[in-house]
Amino acid sequence: VSAEELRRSGRCPLTPEEAALVLAGLGFTSETYIYLAGSQIYGGKSRMQPLTNLYPHIITKEDLLSPSELAPFKNFSSQLAALDFIACATADVFAITDSGSQLSSLVSGFRTYYGGGHAPTLRPSKKRLAEILAKNHTINWKDFEGRVTKMITGAQSVRLRSWGRSIYKQPRCLE
Repeated sequence: VSAEELRRSGRCPLTPEEAALVLAGLGFTSETYIYLAGSQIYGGKSRMQPLTNLYPHIITKEDLLSPSELAPFKNFSSQLAALDFIACATADVFAITDSGSQLSSLVSGFRTYYGGGHAPTLRPSKKRLAEILAKNHTINWKDFEGRVTKMITGAQSVRLRSWGRSIYKQPRCLE
């Protein structure tokens, strides 16, 4: 299976370019502050250039904490991840770029359970986004914004698990 086919089927995390397009398509301006959770980005700083050009206010835990405040956590990756969790869980909006990560699953669940409907979590459909971006040479910006908004609002709804996908070990009682 090629990398291109994996991306088309929605099995790759969003790239920084794709994340920037989704945020811009949803109306986030260049004045928006973005907390970047996690560690090093594949491809390094050059790969981040499209995102940082559009959103210059990107911060990390290293930007928020002094070296002396960060020192006790340096050799403990789970504690560093906990710092990211706290920042993401309390953010005004949380955008998932890698739905396969434990951090995004934990933050999303926390925000759903404790957010009371006031903690938006953006879950872009990577497959749908790939379909939208495949038409990037013919799509105008207003149409792109509409499609991205529809993609995000469609992903926000709560869906029931299908009959065979229950989280319970025992089958449902037929009453």
